[in-house]
Amino acid sequence: MSRIRTLAVVGAASASAFALMMSPASAAGTTIHSGSISGPLYSGGVTATNLGNVTVTTSLSNATCTSAVQSGTVNSDGTNLNVTSASFSGCTSSLGSVTVTAQSLPWTGGSVVYAPVSGGRDGTITVGNFTVGATVFGISCVYSGTLTGNGYNPDNPNRPNTSVAQAQAQISNGTVNKKSGSGLCPATATVNATYQLVGANGEQLWASS
Repeated sequence: MSRIRTLAVVGAASASAFALMMSPASAAGTTIHSGSISGPLYSGGVTATNLGNVTVTTSLSNATCTSAVQSGTVNSDGTNLNVTSASFSGCTSSLGSVTVTAQSLPWTGGSVVYAPVSGGRDGTITVGNFTVGATVFGISCVYSGTLTGNGYNPDNPNRPNTSVAQAQAQISNGTVNKKSGSGLCPATATVNATYQLVGANGEQLWASS
């Protein structure tokens, strides 16, 4: 039973890693720029790389992934944020390493929404329709859903990691749901993760209205 519990937690952890790119809600009034907030409009590739561990907690256990990278695309108006590839490594639990894999790619329906809060975020970021599975000792659990996090421009003094001058996204106590697996897999998991977001060629990305 402990093996299944650990598997479920890590499966949820991998799912969380994708929650770093803003909400499927309307992105009306949002513009994405490269280089600076007044730079040229940007439409194209986006790479999200974790800053610190991705952590997931369930009613039964918890797990961490030390490395998680997702790639996708976004339109210059913040719409059609889609994840086209994803990889994870360094995922561990009390039983050791766990194999984490992305499923049903691409994950479509995400967006970037410029919605600044004084003394806080510059916007929100959502990835929709992600599906991630984890396997340990031949037992698998799959988690799927949509997660929304806060987004920060590269110069925002309130961004999670001020030593990194890139756009950032943060999931705090996000919830993912079990899609399939043993009845011993927890129904939900709580996700915490932070990512930096860069353009296809390493460009700084900025959101504005």
